[in-house]
Amino acid sequence: MTEWTHLRHTEAAAAEIGRMAEAVRGRDGATPVPTCPGWDLRELVEHTGAIHRWAAAMVRDATPRRYDRDAMDHGLPEDFSGYADWLAAGAVELTEALKGCDPDTEVWDWTGDRSARFWSRRQLHETVVHRADAEIALGLTPGVDEDVALDGVEEFFDLLPHARWRPLVAELRSDGKAISWRTDTGWAWLVRLTPEGFTYERSDAPADVVVHAPTTGDLMLTLWNRREPDAVHGDDELLRFWRERAKI
Repeated sequence: MTEWTHLRHTEAAAAEIGRMAEAVRGRDGATPVPTCPGWDLRELVEHTGAIHRWAAAMVRDATPRRYDRDAMDHGLPEDFSGYADWLAAGAVELTEALKGCDPDTEVWDWTGDRSARFWSRRQLHETVVHRADAEIALGLTPGVDEDVALDGVEEFFDLLPHARWRPLVAELRSDGKAISWRTDTGWAWLVRLTPEGFTYERSDAPADVVVHAPTTGDLMLTLWNRREPDAVHGDDELLRFWRERAKI
């Protein structure tokens, strides 16, 4: 498995944006997106492309503060027929900003990491999930490259404690109960709920509940509540407790 770097995250993010742009090209912007209740394809693409431009602006300016995304002019086309090209153009803007700075450049983020490297990783997985949203809305089966998904699973666990706008995340505590997340491709993560929060590690140790997915990409999308688990063995109530609270 190749090591993930700022440059690799940046280039993978650009590739994912391209995949999403092609998925929505020529489609109906009014198509409902079931994995984002209340949104249609137009709103999904608007959100994703705006996130790319917002992140690019903050990285480019090396800002220590959060920019107001809603106050920015993202240059949206009037008609949805132009949205695919607009989304793809955002990849160029994002890539130029990320490649144009040192990975350790201090930039605001919502985890306290405060580095440009946070944004290359975050934009990759933001786009993977929303590309999957688009494909699901269009009746397609999303796939995620194995290496991308391996990093994406761990990025989810890394981010979750910092999702302060989701108050239920703070309830992810217990007396040591454990959830095992496993794939048919041989990967496994053990999440343990402690009185202080939760920890995770790569491990196939026994757990109170075991969740199976065919691929690591399927597991990543399960963690993001984009699909249901393929098989569950053990404490269903513990898994329900986790899934109701583990949202970003």
